[in-house]
This record gives sequence, structure tokens and C-alpha cells, in this order.
Amino acid sequence: MISICLIGAGNVATHLYNAFKHSDHLTVKQWYNRDLSKISTYKNEVVITNAIEDLQIADVYLMAINDDAIGALSAALPFNDRLVIHTSGSVGIHELDKKLKRGVFYPLQTFSKEAPVDFSNVPICIETLDKADIGTLKTLAEAIGSKWYRVNTEQRQTLHLSAVFVNNFTNQLYRIAHEISDAKNIDFDILKPLIMETAKKVQTVSPYMAQTGPAVRNDKKTIKRHLKLLENPNHKTLYQLLTASIKKTHGK
Repeated sequence: MISICLIGAGNVATHLYNAFKHSDHLTVKQWYNRDLSKISTYKNEVVITNAIEDLQIADVYLMAINDDAIGALSAALPFNDRLVIHTSGSVGIHELDKKLKRGVFYPLQTFSKEAPVDFSNVPICIETLDKADIGTLKTLAEAIGSKWYRVNTEQRQTLHLSAVFVNNFTNQLYRIAHEISDAKNIDFDILKPLIMETAKKVQTVSPYMAQTGPAVRNDKKTIKRHLKLLENPNHKTLYQLLTASIKKTHGK
């Protein structure tokens, strides 16, 4: 049984807590957050505290906090040589204070408090400085049903960058499409089967092979018609940039 002290109260911390508490191989011994009100609803399930000096002894201290706070908070921890891990995709392992045994447990997924998460669909990227700690993080991932990957800091940061393209930027494109369709009183739901089919396709076909549309066909008439329809100059610029990128990729 691996004992965990959870640090932080955001989306990632909350979903991890819910996954940890349902595992027979893990126990959340304590939950720390500076603002106790954010975790007060869990006080009947787990020991909660807002006093960092009161942190109990545990096998793992998992920091699911803002990236900018990782270095300072790890330095403020009132102990040495215990395993402390963060969940960030972009923060290096050496940002954790050197007095600690250091590691990373990065769940590569988007998290919203209101949306349930099935961790069997969440890959976990793990990294440690001490090889002896790898087994602990593997067990942590497997205990919540996740597939784990051992990656170094550069690989993890590259994955995080790639994730911004496939998730954050793609969602912004959804938002723009919603705005464009809504302006003409078109129900955005009509586009949802296409969104699902595109996501499904890249499970079995490379994004390069899956590419369709006027840019890859070099359909100049359709491209010109689309640009004429776009009323927002920012949308027009983005359309032109993405069209140029697709053309370059496919040699058009």
C-alpha cells in the first residue's frame, strides 16, 4: 500500500484524489491546500490541512499545483529526502528543491472539474532522478488503471507542446467554427459528427494521410469563396495561415 500526501486543490488534484481513493493499493493519507475551504468538502474522507508544517510522513508527496509555485513550495516543505513529485507537463524535474527525492507524474489529458475522468484513458508520463523511485511511480499509475511511459524532461515538455496543438489550439478552432456558424443561425451540433469522425480517424491513420479539404486538393476556387465568406479579419488570417501550412506539407 502506497501512502500519498496530496498537495493542491485544482482540477488535476481533485480528479487524482477521486482515482486514488478508489484504489485498493493506494491511500491518501492527507490533503494539503493553502486555502482550506477548497477541500473542506472532503474533510470526512481524508485528513485535510492548510499548515505545511503539519504534513505527515508518506511514501509520496504529489504536488498538483500551479507551475509557477512548484519551485517555491517544494523548497518550503519541512523535510528532506522524501519523494516529492509534480504533475506538470512543462516544468523540469530539477525545479523541485534538491533537498528532496524528485519525480514527475504527468497525466497527459485535459481536466475539467465537472467532467468525470476515466484514468484507463489517461497516459501517465513518469520521470525520477533516482532509479529506485521508478517502481513507486509505475505502481501509482497502474493502481489507477493508467498506462505509463517513462520519459525525460525534454520529451515530456515536447509532449506538452504537442498537446497544446492537438487540444488547446484545436478547441480554439472549434470555438471559431461555433462563432461562424452561430452568426448564420446554424446549429453547431451539425458539426459534431465530423469532429468525432476526425478524432476517430487519427486513431488508425496518420494525420498526414488523414488530411482532406480544399487546401490539400489545392482547390483555389473554394479557398477564395471561403475567404470571401469570412467577415472577421482574424479568422481570415488564421484560415490563410493554416491553408498555407497544409499546402506546404502536401507539396501544393
